[in-house]
Amino acid sequence: MKNINFFVAAIALAVTSCTIDKTDYEAEIRTEVIEHINFEEVVSISENDYQISIEALNGTFYKGYNEIRVNITNTQTNENLSTSDVTFLPLVTNYNGNNSSCPHQYSLDYNTAENYYDGYVVFTNISNDSDQWKLYMSFTDNGETYAVTQNILVEEQVNKNLNMTTFTANDGEQYFIALVAPQQPKIAENELVAGIYKYNQPTNEPGTFPDPSQFSYTAVSDYTLLLDPRMPEPSMGNHSSPNNEDLTQQDDGLYYGVVNYTMTGNWTLNFRLQNQFGAIIKGTEVSTEFTPGVEGARSELHIDILF
Repeated sequence: MKNINFFVAAIALAVTSCTIDKTDYEAEIRTEVIEHINFEEVVSISENDYQISIEALNGTFYKGYNEIRVNITNTQTNENLSTSDVTFLPLVTNYNGNNSSCPHQYSLDYNTAENYYDGYVVFTNISNDSDQWKLYMSFTDNGETYAVTQNILVEEQVNKNLNMTTFTANDGEQYFIALVAPQQPKIAENELVAGIYKYNQPTNEPGTFPDPSQFSYTAVSDYTLLLDPRMPEPSMGNHSSPNNEDLTQQDDGLYYGVVNYTMTGNWTLNFRLQNQFGAIIKGTEVSTEFTPGVEGARSELHIDILF
């Protein structure tokens, strides 16, 4: 009788455990994903006779990729600057007082159709008690250069479809991969967009702070990001999907490919980064075997997403 009771109790415990795991998983995949399409002001800066407005999606700087738009208005003439050289340098200071930056476009472009300066920044960590972010900007007007600084807040990216990763590759260089799209994937073949950047090691001694040559990053050119998306959850058996396409660079500097999500849930984008010479400098191939009940192995270079 004791053996029977023990067996029943064991079954009840197993059922309860599975139910708890399933409940937690179901709650996680029901996370609402909001697609931000509107640019709103994040920061407003006054400098002499100028008003500077910096916009980003949802009016927020997030960890990861951020497209930025900048308007500079002469408050005396109420005219927007359109011929200025505008620079943009984000720096983070840690608790030891050390300064570092992140991938960013230092010299902003002017969009003549929409009348604003644009660029991007890939924040690598959020603002907290240990890490404080500050913007250093400059612009010119009537032959005079103005420099401004502004403390900013960088928040956690709650949309896991826009995750990022940073790593040192086999060539000894520091790289960054940041997902740009889709914000809100569908059960379909989705265009997958990512930025791939590299830190440029300084070749000269630091000049006057903040010297942009010490905090330089570039988008890498003519690389290929080999893609193998899989669902690593034990219940999903490490399955993948057909019709995925590796990411290659397009004219805007970003990398485009296709990821086919066949169902909602936890997916891992397994990557291998191939340089312009065809050499794999980071990432490992993962098993293609269907392994129900066993968590699938991830590439040493991967990004987890959820929708």
